[in-house]
Amino acid sequence: MSVRVKPITRDEHLAFVTARPSASHTQVPSWGEVKPDWQAESLGWFDDAGQLVGAGLVLLRPLPGPRLPGLPRHLAYLPEGPLLDWHEPDLDRLLEPMLAHLRRRGAFAVRMGPPVVVRRWSADAVKAAIADPAARRLRDVRATSYEPRAGQVADGLRRMGWRRSEASGEGGFAAGQPRYVFQVPFAGRSLEDIHNGLNQQWRRNIKKAEKAGVKVVRGDLEDLPAFHELYCETAERDRFIPRPLPYFQRMWSALTAEHPDRMRLYLAHHDGEVLAAATMLTVGDHVWYSYGASTSRRREVQPSSAVQWRMMTDAHGLGAAVYDLRGITDTLEESSHLLGLLRFKVGTGGEAVEYLGEWDYPLNRLLYKAFDLYLSRR
Repeated sequence: MSVRVKPITRDEHLAFVTARPSASHTQVPSWGEVKPDWQAESLGWFDDAGQLVGAGLVLLRPLPGPRLPGLPRHLAYLPEGPLLDWHEPDLDRLLEPMLAHLRRRGAFAVRMGPPVVVRRWSADAVKAAIADPAARRLRDVRATSYEPRAGQVADGLRRMGWRRSEASGEGGFAAGQPRYVFQVPFAGRSLEDIHNGLNQQWRRNIKKAEKAGVKVVRGDLEDLPAFHELYCETAERDRFIPRPLPYFQRMWSALTAEHPDRMRLYLAHHDGEVLAAATMLTVGDHVWYSYGASTSRRREVQPSSAVQWRMMTDAHGLGAAVYDLRGITDTLEESSHLLGLLRFKVGTGGEAVEYLGEWDYPLNRLLYKAFDLYLSRR
């Protein structure tokens, strides 16, 4: 059976995503509007009967510098996608037509992030690994469960000439999307079950926030500046470069126009002041804690815990199967400034999850090598 890959409309793309239980928020059509430096295209995979069997959001970014006639100049990027049957035995039947299309579109390389889980570690396994001085990386710790078919996908990609992106192994945080994430399974669990699964510190902090009178409310577009002020303070404290306010305003406008509940904003108020805030994204039955922000003032009233519990409660009410706290480091050494974030997420009682990571296919090896060198020097 042959497969054709060609552009599809936003409506066709969104209908395909909507028919699935879940898909990454980076694979919905509106995500292209969040990234104005990239040119977005919705791609569809069609079988011999003309049935749409796959879809993907491709972001095209031009090479820096002057354009040279006749040379390809775009990096084609499919974050956490495309949405395909990744366990298809003849995987090149699905990927070769995509490569051919993107070559015609002027791509010198393709980067994608197959949404394929490799292994999982329970919260208890992660806690034991953190406490073990001999354990340096999560990837070296025995997993609680393995997905045996993930290795077949990786082997198939290597045979086709795909290579794992170098950034994909950087402590679990990639230049693109994270390879290691922390998720709380919600499917088949009551809200009481989820609350009981939190560790003692989490439950205590939620109770403290309630007793202190912290109120968590849903915000709107006009509340994003208040969120962003806290977010910039968080960035300075936690040593990362913050995104500008227009990025979040663009995200809000694009995502909520596609679906009113695609993005939510939550703010924790105490004595007339916003102390913490966070954004939540939803696609199908998968919910993400996306960005969090807090001030160092009055931390004793636990506003961040209050925000998290409100979002988890609302996610459960929406019928979420998974509450995803996004990226974690796989570094277990005490010297890592990211270890505190891992401990915080482990307290939810969920599980650490490793995905296949991001993979590159050089269509023009010389330009790919030059681009790789450019990125390494930035």
